[in-house]
Amino acid sequence: MDKRKLNGITWAVLAAALVLVALMLGGSLNRTARITLPPSDLPRDPSTGGISEGAALTVVEITPETVQAAIASLSRPEHYGRNMTIEYLWEGGGGTHELYTIVRGPWTRVDRGLPEGTTRISLTNGEVTYIWYGYGQDAEVTVLPAGEFSADVEQSIPTYEDILDLPMEDIALADYRSLESLTCIYVETTPDLAGYSTRYWVSVENGLLVQAERLLGENTVYRMTSLYVDQTEYDASRFTLPDGTVLLEEDGPEAMEPIN
Repeated sequence: MDKRKLNGITWAVLAAALVLVALMLGGSLNRTARITLPPSDLPRDPSTGGISEGAALTVVEITPETVQAAIASLSRPEHYGRNMTIEYLWEGGGGTHELYTIVRGPWTRVDRGLPEGTTRISLTNGEVTYIWYGYGQDAEVTVLPAGEFSADVEQSIPTYEDILDLPMEDIALADYRSLESLTCIYVETTPDLAGYSTRYWVSVENGLLVQAERLLGENTVYRMTSLYVDQTEYDASRFTLPDGTVLLEEDGPEAMEPIN
């Protein structure tokens, strides 16, 4: 074979190899951006309720090593409403709170039923929080800087994005779990120094925490459940103070100046 022709073939093979290596490196560097999570209607193993092995081959595997990338790929809806049940459990008893949460843009409204029959309402945008009791127009409003009291704190739910900050060794278990008709990413933490661990169920369909449990040893001391989400864009009337001050403009999620 002609030497020049041989050299040409050699360089062509080398160039193809370099392209292949570049594609492989690019795929590894951008793996999180292209992560694929399973739809909620994948076939399930009837014995476990989990995604069947054949279906799972087409989606990203969830393990303690990969779950943080999977969680990072999710995003919460910009507007929705949902009912939530919060349970506090202790030996020999417990208590339950029912909440209704509405989110639009930066604003989160939480209507919390209290044991005495009244309702605590809070509105927060992460910078300022308004709190009042009851639905009367003369209700007294308390205005506080939000500070560390996030919308999740107002809802009394754990912030599942905190999983992203966990050392990998603090993640005891991570996989896909079926919860009612939902496909969820399930994460369980190792017990902390006080003996508490947390379990999270995050819907892959809407990116919301739909169930969580806090355990002390083997005993559940807290449970949050909210399986149904209504992705309605609620109007500004839901983000209005008792005196008529509207915090949200109808044409967009624009926060107004807080009342004095």
